Amino acid sequence: MANRIGKYTIKMRNKPSIKGFAAVAGKKEAEGPLGSKFDITFDDTSLGETSWEKAESKLQSEAVTKALRKAEISSADVDYIFAGDLLNQCISSTFALRSLGVPFLGQYGACSTMAQTLALASIIVEAEIARNCIAVTSSHFCAAERQFRFPLEYGGQRTPTAQWTVTGSGCAIVGEHKGDLSIAHVTIGRIIDLGIKDANNMGAAMAPAAADTLSNFFKDTSSSPSDYDLIITGDLGQVGGDLLKQLLKKDGIILDKNYNDCGMMIYNSKEQDTHAGGSGCGCSASVLCSDILTRMKKHELNNIIFMATGALMSPTSSQQGESIPGIAHLINIKNM
Repeated sequence: MANRIGKYTIKMRNKPSIKGFAAVAGKKEAEGPLGSKFDITFDDTSLGETSWEKAESKLQSEAVTKALRKAEISSADVDYIFAGDLLNQCISSTFALRSLGVPFLGQYGACSTMAQTLALASIIVEAEIARNCIAVTSSHFCAAERQFRFPLEYGGQRTPTAQWTVTGSGCAIVGEHKGDLSIAHVTIGRIIDLGIKDANNMGAAMAPAAADTLSNFFKDTSSSPSDYDLIITGDLGQVGGDLLKQLLKKDGIILDKNYNDCGMMIYNSKEQDTHAGGSGCGCSASVLCSDILTRMKKHELNNIIFMATGALMSPTSSQQGESIPGIAHLINIKNM
């Protein structure tokens, strides 16, 4: 059974593993630095659907179908689905997965949702309640703009601190330990709110939560940044990533060359005009389930920290003048 170490971290004794994974992305993402790493890409942002929301559902269903194939199992072999997205009532996930007939647990962690779904899938497999679980999330630029900002027709100007919501989805099949890509530790984050109210500066709002979770993980495991091949956040972008380094430095923790952020990896910010980088549930999910896990399978990486961050806000809370609480959940993945 799982063993809690320290105050916030769970050590996985049974080592649940990622048996299959897949990433699906849109046109802009396919044109970025990781374009060749995605399993499926689409040239049409609508994916042939009649709305942006239906297009996002298709991203998620395609990612799940592909991941199941790569894991060499069917939906009948899956005990639970943990899925979520940015839209109201997680409609992208609900409509994408309703035909599978698998017990479903909808998740909302904003952009931290991929880490949240992975954490819960790992814990339930570790506890021997399930043999296989699906962890999946998605986002779509146009659907997110419509819900959180302005319809595209408005033509609003984006600030330098703004990030570009990724059109993409990532899915991982978590199952009983068999081979590589094992979940070694999970750290569930706390809600941290330092009073940031600018909805166009999500990196600043989420960085304090990322610093808190990462610091707690290092304390719980008696480890340091140099013990890991890669520490990757998702998705703080340029602004949030720089703030994270500054906040951790105050605690004597130095992030160096083995640190990166999914929001900075998925786009060429200057050439693609994405300002501070990528964001959205699909950002960290698609980067993890393409480039990162593929590099782990090749043993180019053997011990990583994946920490997805989220801004726990809504259009209503912003209109009411509320600040933006942040959250960050951490998954330690190892080659065993």
